[in-house]
Amino acid sequence: MPTFHGPRWAYGALAWLTFFVVSHVLLVFFPGDDPTGDGPWSTRAYVIFNVVLISVSAVGAAVVLATVRPGARHLPRWLLLPPLLCGSVLLVIRGVPGMAENLLMVTGVRRGGFAGTDDISTGEFWAGLAINTYFFLGAVLLVGATVSYGRRSARTGPRNAPDPSG
Repeated sequence: MPTFHGPRWAYGALAWLTFFVVSHVLLVFFPGDDPTGDGPWSTRAYVIFNVVLISVSAVGAAVVLATVRPGARHLPRWLLLPPLLCGSVLLVIRGVPGMAENLLMVTGVRRGGFAGTDDISTGEFWAGLAINTYFFLGAVLLVGATVSYGRRSARTGPRNAPDPSG
């Protein structure tokens, strides 16, 4: 049995993306005491940033769902594969360095990670580990869904090719 086979990767990525969307919607409506984190940006920039993340992730969830729904089988491969690849690349760029940072933190090489200080609190330590692991899991799930869809859609043949007549 191939590792990247079937719809389970897509459903896992869909669950991850749904959680991401819901958590960021909650962050927009309940931002806490200082949503900007003492940064140079305004609350408006914080909201705009989160709305962009919500929008991109919601579209990603729809694309992932379209890869496994029978009603979406008529959609051409070239319409679904590029957004899957883009999302996979983005999550790998965020998730793999995050896992490397986890290794640095757990081994004690850099308790604060790549850019942090060595005197972080226990809460910051565990929060960093959790967030980095979360993004790594998202990368694994979306890459799995992308590879699975790529293999399944390649077997279906020319009906997924763009029409050269326009």
